[in-house]
Amino acid sequence: MATLYPEVERLRVARDRLVRLRAKVEMSPPAPEDLPRSREWVARESLAHVDEMLPYWLGEIERILAAQMEPVPFGRAPTDLIRLLTVDRDRSLPVSELYFRLDFHLERVVRRLLELDDRQCARRGSHKTKGEMTIKQIADEMLADHIEEHCNQMAASLE
Repeated sequence: MATLYPEVERLRVARDRLVRLRAKVEMSPPAPEDLPRSREWVARESLAHVDEMLPYWLGEIERILAAQMEPVPFGRAPTDLIRLLTVDRDRSLPVSELYFRLDFHLERVVRRLLELDDRQCARRGSHKTKGEMTIKQIADEMLADHIEEHCNQMAASLE
């Protein structure tokens, strides 16, 4: 079994849960005019963020894998301007595009995570607030935990 198989399965389950919410997302009102920085995110904003965060964290994993010295500085704060501006921009995209991006990015992440061996998964990065983390920990917390949190957030916003 691949080293990151449990994390990959959690990502797949979360994606399936997001797909089951699609009809509710499509029927939900568009995102409010005010920017999502000052309030709870609505479903489309959460989905736009998931679409943005999947390739972001995969890129951070690739940065750690490519580095010659460990631990490699990685990550960002929730106030990261690019993160926020991407959600601001993409929250008004058609739901079909948001779900296309979800499938595309998640499959890319899954494919890459399944390629990693134990040695690669043990490589270390250094996050500003979380400290040293292995790639396995990053896949667990920054990808699997993160997407599960946004699944819960989306479900709650659609109730």
